[in-house]
Amino acid sequence: MIRIDQLTKAYEHAGSRTVVLDSLDFEVGRGEIAAVVGRSGAGKSTLAQCVTLLELPTSGSVIVDGVDLTASSERDLRTARRAIGTIFQSDGLFSRRTAAENVALPLEFLGVTPAESRARVAELLERVGLGDKARHYPHQLSGGQRQRVGVARALALRPRVLLSDEATSGLDPESTQSILGLLRELRDDLDLSILLITHEMEAVREIADTVARLEAGRFTERGRVVDLLQDQSSQLGADLQPQRASAAAADGQVALLATYGSPDVPADWLARVSAELGEPVGLLGAAVEVVDGTTVGTVTVGVPASHADAARDALARLGIQTRRDADPLPLLNDDEIETAA
Repeated sequence: MIRIDQLTKAYEHAGSRTVVLDSLDFEVGRGEIAAVVGRSGAGKSTLAQCVTLLELPTSGSVIVDGVDLTASSERDLRTARRAIGTIFQSDGLFSRRTAAENVALPLEFLGVTPAESRARVAELLERVGLGDKARHYPHQLSGGQRQRVGVARALALRPRVLLSDEATSGLDPESTQSILGLLRELRDDLDLSILLITHEMEAVREIADTVARLEAGRFTERGRVVDLLQDQSSQLGADLQPQRASAAAADGQVALLATYGSPDVPADWLARVSAELGEPVGLLGAAVEVVDGTTVGTVTVGVPASHADAARDALARLGIQTRRDADPLPLLNDDEIETAA
């Protein structure tokens, strides 16, 4: 597992101090995939560098598998870092080394014998589905295949934690799905803790158990992905929702945005509400997925304006939250942001 306590990173320049990470607390449990999302400049890259101690935090601690990296000597730190495998946005492969030679690089630094290294590399390339590409050079591989070589290299020293720093950014949708599926498979097979740093909400929905939003160096909202998706008051939950397209409501109707707010919503809820109202409820648009075994998403329905309140009540009894489709989400005030952080 990995835990950061009161992690702060500040830079001093010309008498001014810029705080990039501000007293962050965060934990990724064993076998968990935790995501950190945020806009460019929010501090995600700095967080990744501080977790691996490529950047030394100004204060606070980074604890991996029970070892406080920030309190370790340089010698102990070199050993402790082996517990973290990193997958970068750029695959970082050496162009003049084959796939097998790239994967072997950490083993060479560690002084592993050539025979042991060959066996380990072959095992890893098979695991990521590239056993037949061992002698290929990076330019002979697709973007997704190069990233798979990067994953194999990150696993070379048998880490307990994987840090994925925008690993799917720039990949085509098929390659993205392939890499995300591989990460989920590795988590399940090897009981890894994975910290997923990304700006891609689809990736978070696809594999993350928990997610936190980083803004201006602070966590402003966090929680289980499924819980956030079911919380209509959550801005992060709204941003995580799959994209939907909606038709306009007919004359005399209002459009309600319905969010699955419970794991027990019946599959025939639309028919039930229509029967209760004695009026047809129209389906105007939907984006619904199954995340971690739970149906989540949003559906836009058109209901007669005269029955809007009754429709809201009927939907609420079935575990569905509603608001007018054009209504903005409530904004957090300063006190709420402080509490969330």
